[in-house]
Amino acid sequence: MLPVYRERLSLRELYDRAECLRELLRECVVCPRECKAQRLEGKFGVCRSTDQLFISSSGPHYGEEPELVGWGGSGTIFFTSCNLKCAYCQNYEISQVRLGHPISIEDLAEIMLRLQDRGCHNINFVTPTHFTPQIVNAVAIAADCGLSIPLVYNCGGYESVRTLRFLDGVIDIYMPDIKYSDNRLAKMYSGAPRYWDSVREAIREMHRQVGDLVINRRGIAQRGLLIRHLVLPNDLAGSRAVLDFVANEISLDSYVNLMDQYRPLNRAYRYRELHRRITSREFWSVVEYARSLGLHRGFEWPVSVLN
Repeated sequence: MLPVYRERLSLRELYDRAECLRELLRECVVCPRECKAQRLEGKFGVCRSTDQLFISSSGPHYGEEPELVGWGGSGTIFFTSCNLKCAYCQNYEISQVRLGHPISIEDLAEIMLRLQDRGCHNINFVTPTHFTPQIVNAVAIAADCGLSIPLVYNCGGYESVRTLRFLDGVIDIYMPDIKYSDNRLAKMYSGAPRYWDSVREAIREMHRQVGDLVINRRGIAQRGLLIRHLVLPNDLAGSRAVLDFVANEISLDSYVNLMDQYRPLNRAYRYRELHRRITSREFWSVVEYARSLGLHRGFEWPVSVLN
């Protein structure tokens, strides 16, 4: 299976998509915030970024889902800054402190090609939302030089459908994290107005483009939607409503990675309700609920409940 950017789009079409996306930066409306910052003029958006690309690191990553990692690793590129402001972000040094370094679009294309040469199964753009125009431009350059592995859009789910439509035929695997099912809590803990409304619209569009996750005979993901959901203490993520949405409005064959690795990092100490790890009972009750809905991909059935 060819990656979609080689199967469906010409190089000219890729460059045209990049140019259309770049126009969204003029008075920035790339994400649902629509902060209107003049990023092409060097102004900072709410994401704390201009049009200058910044990355923190890149390389083969073996800590992602097995279907992305395989034996060669997932070729991750960690972008600096974020359009979310999660109080408990585990990568806050990158997303909020903005540790990283500037690179050109040509540099980004070269990094993709090096990751492919190292045997990575995919190019995994981590926190790409605010740099989507530059990424698509770099993909066009890399494709012209031989890039031919799937592209993974690894995001926080706070996406604009208008922007996503320009990615139709570019991105092979969408990997959003559905963080909340409550707009009020999303604004409180992640500074994201209308998060639940936006993420549902975004997930529908992602699924329309790529469908359920397709895995080849070697166990490597090739195309489709891979949903992540981090279980928070005290049910602050509203996990059951998230799973209801996926089961009833997306697909019972959705791949859903239910994650139990919450840690009270960054500014979580400011919120008593966030300032602890989750219990085994909290996590496995979410897994059991997912099973009861008929969801069956991406998580394991509990052997026992410990707490």
